[in-house]
Amino acid sequence: MSEPGMSGSGMSRSGALRVVAIADADSFVKWSASLLGSVPGIRPHLLLVQTPLTASVDQQRTALAGTGMPSDDVTRIGFAQAAAWLGGQRPDVVLLAGRGPFVRLMGRLIDALAHRPVVVAGLPGMAIPAQRGALEYRRHADLLVVHSHREERAFAELGHRIGVQVPTALATLPFARSRSRMLAADRARVLGADAGHPAGTLIADRPPAPSAVRMPATDIVFAAQALVPVDRDERAEIAATLMRAAEADPNRRVVVKLRSRPGESETHLERDPYLELLPARRPDNLVVSYSSMAAALSTAAGLVTVSSTAAVEAVALGVPVIALDSFGVSKSLLNTVFVGSGLLGGRNEVVAGRFRHPHPAWLRDNYFHPAAESTWWNHVEQLVALRRAGALPAKRVPAARGGALHEAWHRASVLGSKDRTVSGTAALALGVPATTLLAALRRGRTSGGGGTWADATTDFTLEPNPFHDSIRR
Repeated sequence: MSEPGMSGSGMSRSGALRVVAIADADSFVKWSASLLGSVPGIRPHLLLVQTPLTASVDQQRTALAGTGMPSDDVTRIGFAQAAAWLGGQRPDVVLLAGRGPFVRLMGRLIDALAHRPVVVAGLPGMAIPAQRGALEYRRHADLLVVHSHREERAFAELGHRIGVQVPTALATLPFARSRSRMLAADRARVLGADAGHPAGTLIADRPPAPSAVRMPATDIVFAAQALVPVDRDERAEIAATLMRAAEADPNRRVVVKLRSRPGESETHLERDPYLELLPARRPDNLVVSYSSMAAALSTAAGLVTVSSTAAVEAVALGVPVIALDSFGVSKSLLNTVFVGSGLLGGRNEVVAGRFRHPHPAWLRDNYFHPAAESTWWNHVEQLVALRRAGALPAKRVPAARGGALHEAWHRASVLGSKDRTVSGTAALALGVPATTLLAALRRGRTSGGGGTWADATTDFTLEPNPFHDSIRR
């Protein structure tokens, strides 16, 4: 079901636009396929470029479930063949869906194409706090897709502070669409019954009922994350909490939802996997799942996570959530987005099953705005028209400051063993020790309170929140 504001009509008179998403890791596969699946009247395709993070065939199948992107519209390819493939396809729009260095590498490849497409970039989930690197790596895109009004403000403020201006446009996070439609329907019903409230006012103080019939919901689902918390002891505490939850009620399942099977890769490196932290002998009702999040949530009575976008997916389905604040609320935990949501809670609440729905006032600013406000595709159509008219200058990725060797290092650092060039091998051999030293020096400079992604002073999203006082328990 398409969103209002996405008619797709602007270019369809001269033929459906050819839109290619270029991705590697599973989270970017899921996001880009879902995003393009929301746009009617286009010819979408997904190009999976081989890197050490590229989704396996099983991960690809799981990521594409429910996106509307058929497997026939997916091509797996090596980087060396990507330029020729894109040159032959001549897409009107390319959606760059990968980590920052991957976006930069593919941007350089697009710069060499004779027929230059409009370049769109974005992030696969909640992008609060707004990260400097997220913006820097995507600064040469024609458009940056964001998913909430709060993200719009955060990236505008970040760009102002660091001198990087990238046009943004609002989309509905693919995993939030069902709730956005329900909110719009509920709002219409409420306003019809109560004309005394101004247009757009949401007066219901309860979550809408799920839009589809769900199976019996008894599971507690834990959405694991590779990056947070990073401390092994804290991850072990989460594993122990899941054990306690399973033992507290043998009649409910506790499902540890993992993104990758042993031997598979995902977007971020997981140093202390939960499979290693959970005891070998555990209750029968404590299970591990590699299915899609949608499948896991279909039988969920509650979702627990630190800061996974799965929380948005759960809210969209009417599943209550606990966003763990047992280790604090900070930029390094990526959970400042939940300030004011009413979803923050501790480990004891997980064991007791005291899950909660978000405050309605938090929703519109954070991923659940009315679908009609998601006008990103209209912006893309306008950019395509400008590019065809010769009125949209190309934003080219500049050459690496260290010359050809530095360029080769950038390429090899993204492609890893998939880069079989002599220059890439040499650049990695020289570059890894150098970058390790630079990283150590950078840590030394910033240890006093500024510069790293984990430092709260670089978080430009800690804006005043009128609901802040309501969430501490």
